[in-house]
Amino acid sequence: MQAAGFNGQIQPLEQAMAHDHALWRAIAERHGLAEPDLDRLASAWHTDFDLGRPLEVMTDMANSRRLGFSAYQATDASFFDLFARLRAERLLP
Repeated sequence: MQAAGFNGQIQPLEQAMAHDHALWRAIAERHGLAEPDLDRLASAWHTDFDLGRPLEVMTDMANSRRLGFSAYQATDASFFDLFARLRAERLLP
């Protein structure tokens, strides 16, 4: 999957996923997943609330590290670890 980047237009995830419940149920059945109900796994409206801003947001952890919050995990490692855990718990194929 290629990253899309931000083109200046909000693209609500809730609308994009509105008709995906049957598709997810079929995927869950095909792969023997633990949760076939998409609403119990994903909260598209919440993601839209967090990320649906009309501008691109960049953050910097330098100030937090100066204040002593030095433990961190690289973003890519964080995602890889999360997806590995979700696969182990049979929530993703």
